[in-house]
Amino acid sequence: MTMARTVNSMTGFAAGQGADGPWSWSWELRSVNGKGLDLRLRVPDWIAGLETALRTRLSGALVRGNVSLTLRVQSGDAGGRLRINSAQLDDVLQALAEVEARAMERGLSLAPARPGDVLAVRGVLDVASDMADTEPLKAALCADFETVLTDFIAMRASEGAALHALLEAHLADIARLTDAAHAAAIARAPEMAAALTASLGRVMDGANGADPARVAQELALIAVKADVTEEIGRLHAHVAAARELLASGAPVGRKLDFLSQEFNREANTMCAKAQNTDLTAIGLELKVAVDQMREQVQNVE
Repeated sequence: MTMARTVNSMTGFAAGQGADGPWSWSWELRSVNGKGLDLRLRVPDWIAGLETALRTRLSGALVRGNVSLTLRVQSGDAGGRLRINSAQLDDVLQALAEVEARAMERGLSLAPARPGDVLAVRGVLDVASDMADTEPLKAALCADFETVLTDFIAMRASEGAALHALLEAHLADIARLTDAAHAAAIARAPEMAAALTASLGRVMDGANGADPARVAQELALIAVKADVTEEIGRLHAHVAAARELLASGAPVGRKLDFLSQEFNREANTMCAKAQNTDLTAIGLELKVAVDQMREQVQNVE
């Protein structure tokens, strides 16, 4: 039995722990929405080549999202020593400075932070090692990371399945409203014809020496500009294209975002051309459905 393909969400989280000899470690991998793939890794820099290996693995497995990976390594023997993580320390000190500045703006006085308080912040202290060869530890960490990455991808896929269902529902709603717009456009045809005929009569009555053929041509032009047949056709085509993208199982977030903009453009044009209360109401409802779909599209990888 062939499983249905689905999209992936850009939101995900996974955590894990592992150990090898005297070393133990913990992982945290999380991601949120992003226009592209932004990888932020906090890993011990004394393990040669580890960050590059993890970054390469993440780049090969993911396409979009703001992804952060944190790895904490500890040693159970004297082979490891504590070392200040300069990057994390700078971030903490910057945050403290911002807090102090905000407090001063409001006339508040804060007690100065003690060094012990700063060192207690997670990530400020790393475990460094004097071991000459870190390759075995790196290999163990990279192997263990595969489990974390698998869990992370599975969570993004699970959330993606829920997104897929929501997007299909929005597309069904858009298709229904497009059909309703088509029916409303057909129903307004006699009303439009009568209005144009009346307009032609008024123009001819009040225009001395006007060319009837020229006036009729101008009114026909107005009728063409009020025609929503092309907009309805493009909306149907966009629905079909979006469904095809969802069925592909590929990372289609950018393409769906572009289609959402096209949906919105056609809905806006249809509202501008409506000249009919029923068609205007359908167009406004269509715009709401498109906006709802676009909100969900922002989460798709």
